[in-house]
Amino acid sequence: RKEMEDSEFDELIDDWFIESLKTYRDLYVYQLEFPTRVIEWTSGKTICVAGYNKSSKNEILELCLPQKLFAEEKKGLCAERDFKVLHGGFSPDPVSVLKHVPGTRLIVTNDGLTSDLQVWNLGGDDSDVITKVSSVQGSAGSPGGVKMAARISPQPEVLHGCRGGDVRLTQLTTGQTLYQLGKPLEGWLIQSLRDPSLLHFVSNAVFLAACANGDVLTVDTRTSSPPQLAPAPSMPDSDVWWADVSGRGGLIRVSSSGWAAVSDPRGPTGITRRARLAVGTPHRDSRDVNVLWAPALDDIVAVSGFSGAVQIYDTSSWQSEPRDSHPLFEHRGHAVCSQRREGGAVAVNCHLWHPKETRTLVSAAADASLHVWDWIHPSDAR
Repeated sequence: RKEMEDSEFDELIDDWFIESLKTYRDLYVYQLEFPTRVIEWTSGKTICVAGYNKSSKNEILELCLPQKLFAEEKKGLCAERDFKVLHGGFSPDPVSVLKHVPGTRLIVTNDGLTSDLQVWNLGGDDSDVITKVSSVQGSAGSPGGVKMAARISPQPEVLHGCRGGDVRLTQLTTGQTLYQLGKPLEGWLIQSLRDPSLLHFVSNAVFLAACANGDVLTVDTRTSSPPQLAPAPSMPDSDVWWADVSGRGGLIRVSSSGWAAVSDPRGPTGITRRARLAVGTPHRDSRDVNVLWAPALDDIVAVSGFSGAVQIYDTSSWQSEPRDSHPLFEHRGHAVCSQRREGGAVAVNCHLWHPKETRTLVSAAADASLHVWDWIHPSDAR
């Protein structure tokens, strides 16, 4: 029986490999020592990942992606065809959230257990060690599960919080709180924002706070007036929502039952497009679901965390009346490669689009596999 199962698995792998020759421009696989829930670009060719083990130290790594991926002539010879560790360090706590501060060598992490933040220096040419440089204390008694957004304005700043009254803007160099959302919030708004699913800078003074219940708050830090509230889309069996914002696509919200709604982030109440995604069984763990617009493509979004695949959807054909939408492309590599090793397909923990390469993504799964892949549009594969 085992020989039959191995034979069937080998056949599945062979079929997927043959299919991948036609559906990927590039596909590279790397095996981390421990799985990660975080991926962040630190440059156009490097990423940062970290472990989330609660019982031991967790490695934080800055990896250089295979140089072959960025070769001008893909078919030419290239010496570097593998991932390379550039910098590394250890965190005594799990890393459930990680953000890179653009334009710096700083990252900010959270352990998912408290609302405290840890600030790290990724090192440089003179050192390959990632070191902790400071901490930011969260609100006492706040639960874990911090959401973050980072920027330079002109000093490094991070927007962070676990619930409505805790969301604040902190300057990292001084630890000073520049703004706290709880002060202009009314009681019902604080209740609405118990579990932020997204914090996003719209401008220097305005940010969005998307809630796990589907509500979205537009916050203007220049005024003491309560934020504007855009209620959750009216969709059946949608008790948990995840969101993302893009200048190319707008504000998208995806629910635990697979419903999706797109609106203008400047007026989130007016939903322009709806769809029912083919994501399968509803998912309840908000840590592992990711909804991300493609930064270099119009109307393209990638969804993961519902299964062992990363699904890519084209939202341009969605209409105001919801209808079923099927993926434009599915990356099934994690699920296919894990079936024999794990006794079943593993879930994808996270994925991330390349900031400039139009169809390049990085994804990580619960079996510690890390993939970087450049997919081919179905119309180009014919």
